[in-house]
Amino acid sequence: MLASRRNGTLYVGVTSDLIKRIYEHRNNTVEGFTNRYGVHDLVWYEIHVDMIHAILREKHLKKWSRAAKVRLIEKNNPEWLDLWQELVSPSLATGFPSAAVAASTMLE
Repeated sequence: MLASRRNGTLYVGVTSDLIKRIYEHRNNTVEGFTNRYGVHDLVWYEIHVDMIHAILREKHLKKWSRAAKVRLIEKNNPEWLDLWQELVSPSLATGFPSAAVAASTMLE
């Protein structure tokens, strides 16, 4: 999940290359929702064993209410920290699993 700020606009998506995709969002290289609304902070992600499971989870999360998505974020990231640094520098890990081990990654 990406957010524009704490309790701001949320975005749910899926990718097979989380580092590349977040870089694209953060640098506005892709036109669309995240660029238009300034949704650049990675506040939650999940690792899945394959893309099929990741896509199913994405579809499931997109059906959730905003309140449920906020609870999911705040359960593991109560300060709404941008987890980008964890991805590019695993030594700064915040307790989330490293994206480097994922074949498929869930991104919201």
